[in-house]
Amino acid sequence: MSIAEEPVVEMDAPAAPSAREERLPLSVILDLMAPTVGTGFMFFLVSLYLMKFATDALLIGPAFMGTVFGLSRIWDAVSDPVVGYLSDRTDTRWGRRRPWVLAATLPVSAAFFMVWSPPETIVGSALEMYMALGVFGFYTAMTIFIVPHTALAAELTDSYHDRTRIFGIRHVTWNAGSLLALAAMYFLISSEEGERELSSNLAIGAALVTGVAILWTFLRTRERVEFQGRGGTNPYASFRDILKNPHARLLLIVFTIENLGSATIGILTPYVAEYIVGRSDLTVLFILAYLVASIAFVPIWLPLSRRFGKKRLWLVSMLMTGVCFGGMFFLQENSVVLITSLAFLAGTAASCGAMMSPSIQADIIDYDEYSSGERKEGAYFAAWNFAYKGATGITLMLTGYVLSFSGFVPNVEQTETAKFWILALYSLFPLVCYGIGTVLFTRFSLDEAEHQRIRAALDQRRGNAP
Repeated sequence: MSIAEEPVVEMDAPAAPSAREERLPLSVILDLMAPTVGTGFMFFLVSLYLMKFATDALLIGPAFMGTVFGLSRIWDAVSDPVVGYLSDRTDTRWGRRRPWVLAATLPVSAAFFMVWSPPETIVGSALEMYMALGVFGFYTAMTIFIVPHTALAAELTDSYHDRTRIFGIRHVTWNAGSLLALAAMYFLISSEEGERELSSNLAIGAALVTGVAILWTFLRTRERVEFQGRGGTNPYASFRDILKNPHARLLLIVFTIENLGSATIGILTPYVAEYIVGRSDLTVLFILAYLVASIAFVPIWLPLSRRFGKKRLWLVSMLMTGVCFGGMFFLQENSVVLITSLAFLAGTAASCGAMMSPSIQADIIDYDEYSSGERKEGAYFAAWNFAYKGATGITLMLTGYVLSFSGFVPNVEQTETAKFWILALYSLFPLVCYGIGTVLFTRFSLDEAEHQRIRAALDQRRGNAP
């Protein structure tokens, strides 16, 4: 459908401000981001601690859990583009994104409760199948929420720099949930009543709070009238358009490589703290240093992005993150200062990438509209969501196999071979991935000047030219 043929849709929302108008009110952004505290809590706790919970508390083999995480990413090859496409094409009086966000409430809550509350009567292969279903269900439910919600965030404004602000705020709220997950992990590790009972209670509380926050966003957020009903013709045609988009294609490759490396950081920190540094009691401190830096430096990256550009800052971020985790290879027993310092520096750099990446993705979607006349935020963020989860799943699967074949045995002193492979995955693998991503991203060419030219052409098509 061309822009000239776009239907007029009666909705209760005004158009978002153009690139020339003032930035969005903070209250509008916070209304949209309310559920990300809860979903950030859920996602971080699953990504960071579910593997260790399964291997050490449930006594499920690491190779099996790694396989489950990997196979669930294959399923994402189906679920992500379908959800993105359907979100783009949804046409209701509430908009095309909010119904999906609301519909995710029950599946997200139920699947999260499932993985943290396995009945003690289930053992052996039955327990393995139970956890496999829970993992598949959780990531599918998260797709239903994350893809439309992130697409809606990208649609709030056309402003090149205000998009960075929006996703900077999203990074803060998401990581506020991550901090809460860190506190939950601390209580799980140190609990005297047992991890299984406490994890069940935490899951119930998280489900209730997140459900209320999603309802708040559904009621308070409005969608843009002019984007209604302008998705692609089918999910895989939309995905082909993404692959034909030179900016999107390059960014997908870089994003995938970057996340192949970053996934080991989350999953292996508890293992490194316990089996390499020998201070499992300080696991939360090491992760806290990363998260605090990641949140604290958001206000600094925002003005720097205006001065130096999104691309330059993201390049610096990738290079710095890779070097920091490469330095983790030199960890040994009681290297508390080294791991804390490197984690803080890595968090500082990673916060920049977490803001610049979705902001640049939104700019690329404008390029797609310029080329195709369609608005496919759902399809695009589904592709990036799949790249993120696919890379994470591959790395989790690799980690599970490496732990298994290196001779890893839970809750005992590890052999030198097992320690070496834990450190190599934790440090050298991210270093290589971030290095390759940095080199590739130097070829990215959609800068602010090019985006302004595209926006001017789109405004003229929509009849908004000054």
